[in-house]
Amino acid sequence: MREVSGPIGMFDSGFGGLTVARAVIDLLPREDLVYIGDTGRYPYGSKPLDEVRSHAVELATSLVHDFNASAVIIACNTATAAAADALREELDVPVIDVIAPGARALVAATRSGRVGVIGTVGTISSGAYPAAVETAAAALGRDVDLTAAACPGFVEFVERGQTTGDEVTVLAERLLAPIVDAKVDTLLLGCTHYPFLARTISDVVGPDVVLVSSADETAFAARDQLAAAGLLRATGTGVRRFHSSGDVDVFRDLGSRLLGPELDRTEPWPITP
Repeated sequence: MREVSGPIGMFDSGFGGLTVARAVIDLLPREDLVYIGDTGRYPYGSKPLDEVRSHAVELATSLVHDFNASAVIIACNTATAAAADALREELDVPVIDVIAPGARALVAATRSGRVGVIGTVGTISSGAYPAAVETAAAALGRDVDLTAAACPGFVEFVERGQTTGDEVTVLAERLLAPIVDAKVDTLLLGCTHYPFLARTISDVVGPDVVLVSSADETAFAARDQLAAAGLLRATGTGVRRFHSSGDVDVFRDLGSRLLGPELDRTEPWPITP
């Protein structure tokens, strides 16, 4: 394992993983953090999983080798579905994903047993969520009926900074129709971009449906795993660094509006010697 002084590494296809970064910063304020947004190659959700896996391995390897990350958070559901197992085999640091924590929280929160998950085409078609929900249900002794729906277009709205408005609502009403028809009482936002659309999603599915954020649950999982490995700092205030494979000015400007004041600058990735 890497030294405890190493930062928590985190990557996503773009801005969505900032929801995980926000949760980690709030929950673990003493920890350093390095975030790579792969905006030069987003979106991941429509790409073949083999291609996403290649990107994920490259990003995670950079976090460990270039930034001395003591752990890696895959802050992207599509990348988790494509590459989590491969990264756990290849890296010598803890690898925390966003799918298993969200699935556990979904199963624990439902009252009726009718649950839903929404995600990118890649994530939903991978079958990762039905498997994770089945595992969680068995562990918690619950019977659940899962309805899954792909939501192409949601990520692109977030990446443009458009999180409300008529266009977003019309698309949400169409894509979330299977969720509404299934009368779920709990819905997992199975993409780290989707919490930015939570208000619109809630308006469409109804106020009685509990929305579960994989971002928050991933932060809790990271805390527990890092504490168990003895990798949490006892003192100090964390330093956060943000990198983008695309336009760094666009990433800084939009990212700071989505995340907050911690994202006051962005550096290019890959880094140059």
